[in-house]
Amino acid sequence: MVDADIKILVIDENRIRASVIEEGLREAGYANVRVIADSRPMVRAIVDADPDVVFIDLENPNRDVLEHMFQVSRAISRPIAMFVDRSDRDMIEAAVDAGVSAYIVDGLKKERLKPILDTAISRFNAFSRMREELDRTKRALEERKVIDRAKGVLMRLRAIGEDEAHALLRRTAMNENRRIAEVAQSVLTAADLLSGGKP
Repeated sequence: MVDADIKILVIDENRIRASVIEEGLREAGYANVRVIADSRPMVRAIVDADPDVVFIDLENPNRDVLEHMFQVSRAISRPIAMFVDRSDRDMIEAAVDAGVSAYIVDGLKKERLKPILDTAISRFNAFSRMREELDRTKRALEERKVIDRAKGVLMRLRAIGEDEAHALLRRTAMNENRRIAEVAQSVLTAADLLSGGKP
């Protein structure tokens, strides 16, 4: 099943190679393909095109070119398939670390473009889900720390136990239609103001 509306941006300074990619994608059923030959203003070009997927063909990239590509992949949040004619383990690891979804060495063949595109999108989505889960876990941990500190403040100021302090935070959050972490942060801010910033 092909999503014909998917916007694909092809970046390649070699017009012959770019046309191979474009033709292969169109033959695979993708109608919305745009080609950019100048790779220098990369981030701006990608932002302006607002693609769903980016194909970058680098032929024989040196370290500087690859580092620029990796900066691009970090700056945009899109699946990126990168084609190179040769590579080494360090380059592949750097590309994966930078967020390149598919790194293809010596693989520019029209019939391979659709599976490569599908792989890049699937891998990007999987990494995005993992990153979101990690961010949620980090936020929950930070919120837990804030709530625990706020409970400590309430226990000290009101001479109450931990369960009572937690119940007070929860009740206030419900009454004010706020999250308990927001109420806890307000408690910490108020305590900091009242103590003049002293612990």
